[in-house]
Amino acid sequence: MWKGAIGFGLVSVPVRLFAAVQEHGLRLHQVHDKDGGRIHLKRVCEACGEQVDYEHIAKGYEDDEGHTAVVTQDELAGLPLPSKKLIDVLAFVDSGRIDPLQLSSGYYLAPESAAANKPYVLLRETLKQTERVAVTKIALRTRESLALLRVHGDLLTLHTMYWPDEIRDAGDLAPPSSVTVRPQELKMATSLMDTLSEEFDLEGLEDEYEIALGELINAHLSDRPVPKKETAPAPDNVIDLMAALQASIDSAARKPGEKAERPGRTAKKAAASGKSSRGTAKKSATPQKRAAGKKTAASTASTGKKTTAKSTTAKTAKKTAATRKSGRRAAS
Repeated sequence: MWKGAIGFGLVSVPVRLFAAVQEHGLRLHQVHDKDGGRIHLKRVCEACGEQVDYEHIAKGYEDDEGHTAVVTQDELAGLPLPSKKLIDVLAFVDSGRIDPLQLSSGYYLAPESAAANKPYVLLRETLKQTERVAVTKIALRTRESLALLRVHGDLLTLHTMYWPDEIRDAGDLAPPSSVTVRPQELKMATSLMDTLSEEFDLEGLEDEYEIALGELINAHLSDRPVPKKETAPAPDNVIDLMAALQASIDSAARKPGEKAERPGRTAKKAAASGKSSRGTAKKSATPQKRAAGKKTAASTASTGKKTTAKSTTAKTAKKTAATRKSGRRAAS
């Protein structure tokens, strides 16, 4: 889609530019809902009311006072573009200096010919070893754009960028600095991140909306019932952050088919578990007390045994004496 050269210093690398991404999707057009007739848009001039062909369409700019400047296609094509057919390297910087918000469209850069392979590989390897990227300028579709040159595998890639003054100021959108989080909350959030990241397959992701749209269109084309799918509502309130984090971790780690519990129920279980633990702690004694209790129990058992033995001995003695007295009476 573009031919030119990368230029830095006196080095020139002839390259070709290819689109790196291709958006997928079902294309819908406007129709009349009554009979399905196609809707066509006409280019009509509001001054004369005539329909205008593309060859007679120019560009215009209207100022605050309502004055219009008409600029023709030939005038636009004649404007000087210093970076025309040239990827002009302005500087080599660390990749961390580039704000991802500035990145726009992505392109592959390939060597234009066999003669360009050597300088191409030299630039690629230098960027790779120094872990830097190149800030450049390029003219695409009659407009000059800021661009980023970086290494992607064995290729050089180019990302068009927004100009710094095109990035809006965030203003006071961030939460106030008085809002803080506790270490326990950070630990729970980190645990949730780790759980969600296990066995994550980025390549397996699909556009669920696009799939549902295809099913809807096929149902209309084949006169079948329109499939209905419900979208899970987003949570509108988080009462207990810790309970919500714990419920999220449990949900992420749950096996398919298991039912989820509400954050409130999880919080109640945690509270009940805490009470049970505290009650158990109160009932349980320290190791020293348990040992003392065992000694006391052993001593009591021993005393009981001794008392029982003495009682048995006394009874035996009494029976023996009574038997002897009965024998003497019988003899007399």
